Amino acid sequence: MNNAVVLTNGLLKSSDAKTAHGLIRGTERFTIIGIIDNEETAGQDAGVLLDGKNRNIPVFASFNKAIDELNNIHFLIIGVATVGGRLPGNMLEIVIEAIKKGISIVNGLHEYLSEKPAIVELAISNKVQLIDVRKPKKREQLHFWTGEIFKVQAPIIAVIGMDCAMGKRTTARMLKQACKEEGINAQMIYTGQTGWLQGGKYGFIFDSTLNDFVSGELEHAIVSCANETKAQIIFLEGQSSLRNPSGPCGIELLISGNAKHTILLFAPKRKYFDNDPHWGIIPSVVSEIELIEKLGSKVIAVAMNTEDCTTEEAYSLQKEYTSSLGIPVLLPIQEGVTSILSTLKKLI
Repeated sequence: MNNAVVLTNGLLKSSDAKTAHGLIRGTERFTIIGIIDNEETAGQDAGVLLDGKNRNIPVFASFNKAIDELNNIHFLIIGVATVGGRLPGNMLEIVIEAIKKGISIVNGLHEYLSEKPAIVELAISNKVQLIDVRKPKKREQLHFWTGEIFKVQAPIIAVIGMDCAMGKRTTARMLKQACKEEGINAQMIYTGQTGWLQGGKYGFIFDSTLNDFVSGELEHAIVSCANETKAQIIFLEGQSSLRNPSGPCGIELLISGNAKHTILLFAPKRKYFDNDPHWGIIPSVVSEIELIEKLGSKVIAVAMNTEDCTTEEAYSLQKEYTSSLGIPVLLPIQEGVTSILSTLKKLI
């Protein structure tokens, strides 16, 4: 009873649809049976559009066309992460139509459907759920940092990036899966709504947590994971970047999360934070590595987001950075992450 369609409404090919992109790549919480986008992408496979891999997830031009062709839709997931977490008005109309069809709504934005009286009334009358993933926990549900993190024996590895939408969560999931296929008990701590949507058991929603409790929620997730799973290695999903002025993030993972090792993601062709000149130039990879290591975490590899790179450029840059940095340079989308396994095994 977890069949879901994902709503992107024309944004599927943009970075705003990174929630949808994560769900297309994989989720253990839902079965994704379709994407609702627009006429341009309709009729294609969502996986092929995303990264060239067929995943048997059809794209539809509209909600009505999806309804006509699909059976047993239990959830409609809002698959975009807009600036400020606002729900676009044209998507709200589709949400209302879905509720009227008896479909529950999963919302990962900061605009909560459960606080819209008319939507709540409609959901009750149609006996469907409104799941606001990003709604803050109540005070009594939150944890304060205690220092228990220092008792965790498994190596903790932060997977952080030099900007937003770098592929941090995707890379962390790939690392976890690669370890498991090698017989290593690896776990991942999610820190965003998409991590929960993909089935994450241990984690919290970083940007909907009161600042006083971010360190404690992170610690609680890691300690609970370590104690309950006996993990041999734990990956932490990063958010934003250390120096993105719109929302710097990551120091908590290195210090409060006691991540003594880091895998750093960067996009060599991206010049500005969020591709916006007004926000400033992204620093060099070398300076970012120096900063991370001054904070007490060893960078054991970097991973390249190859947006705007040709295949030839991607492999040429990989060779160049491998030579200049002296550490492994991963191409997660092109090659996977198995080349880092030998390094990870030495940490266990």
